[in-house]
Amino acid sequence: MSRLYGERIVLREYQDADLEYMKTWVNDPNITANLSDNFLYPHSSYATESFFKTMVEGTSANKSFVIGDAASLQYIGQIDLYKIDWKNRFASLAIVVGRKECLGKGYGSEAIRLLQKFAFEELNLNRLELEVYEFNQAAHKCYLKCGFQEEGRYRKKIYKNGTYWDSLVMSILKNEYEK
Repeated sequence: MSRLYGERIVLREYQDADLEYMKTWVNDPNITANLSDNFLYPHSSYATESFFKTMVEGTSANKSFVIGDAASLQYIGQIDLYKIDWKNRFASLAIVVGRKECLGKGYGSEAIRLLQKFAFEELNLNRLELEVYEFNQAAHKCYLKCGFQEEGRYRKKIYKNGTYWDSLVMSILKNEYEK
């Protein structure tokens, strides 16, 4: 895959230097608190290295990018298209800004917009979808800003810190992106 350039970021391939950043955030509760239950338990270095190896070798079915700084290419986070359905032309989106000092600075929304352009204009997908936990208000706001619409919710699907929470289903269609 070629690199995708934005104003402040580039969506690029995985590089050896990214592994140390990944090892840091996968066990940081400040980063993983809003992510899936894949991050419920600590990740060993071996598990992170194994995942990293599949990304570097390109053996994953996902279309995955590192979110890097446009000038230095330094790791900021990761963004993926997964569960790609080529027949029906849709995919799920996942994103993580893995460096605390980069949170809340608009890198996520810029990465999502670049990935939308790639998904709709290059891959000719018709729909991108995602799930976001209702307590993750920053992500919800970001997705709305990027044109996603809430289309439903899984009621009380997530148990976190003694409370059951809804998981919101959001999507954007190609024609909505084009407006």
